[in-house]
Amino acid sequence: MGTKVYGTSDASLKNLLHDGMTIMVGGFGLCGVPQNLVQSLRDSGVTNITCISNNAGVDGVGLGLLLETRQITKMIASYVGENQIFERQYLDGTLNVELNPQGTLAERIRAGGAGIAAFFTPTGHGTPLADGKEIRQFDGRGHILETALRADVSLVKAWKADEEGNLVYRMTARNFNPPMAEAGHVTVAEVEEIVKRGDLDPDHVHTPGIYVDRVVIGENQEKVIERRKTRSR
Repeated sequence: MGTKVYGTSDASLKNLLHDGMTIMVGGFGLCGVPQNLVQSLRDSGVTNITCISNNAGVDGVGLGLLLETRQITKMIASYVGENQIFERQYLDGTLNVELNPQGTLAERIRAGGAGIAAFFTPTGHGTPLADGKEIRQFDGRGHILETALRADVSLVKAWKADEEGNLVYRMTARNFNPPMAEAGHVTVAEVEEIVKRGDLDPDHVHTPGIYVDRVVIGENQEKVIERRKTRSR
């Protein structure tokens, strides 16, 4: 079996990208976003992307880079309020947007990784989110049918990996990354450190290596803060 470890972010995406593909990108705000893989995705020039992510980054950072170059044509997301480019493209009709309640988005991704085709949820029943979807009653309460989400490629960010692709996330950077790692046909993980096979305590592994195809240490380890707030001493 070949190695899962790649030397650069560009190399880790080689032969995986094509126009019109569906990509999942981990993160919540700018926490746990595979920033170096996103930049390599931008530099690849691939277009007509359907992107599944909790949010769309901010102007000039994260997925905001792909919106600037208009490489994304559809966003399946939850919260997108921090990105003015996103807003402009949605309002002028150049960006197709499918909004989801945050828990519904998380469960759609989890279901995709678990091989569950669809599920019923009460969230969104009686709102425009239910338009065009199957409705059923359970225990006297209306539920809408939501389909699972999968991706051609999932890009995730972890703290540490071993050579087998087992991943450990750090604190809130865990967020959407574990279910997305399971829901990608191919999963590429950007990490801060790669250790030898067997060096990770199995009880500490969050994503087993069976779900991860490629691992790379991100070139730029800067932790970008979405909105810095301070107070006087």
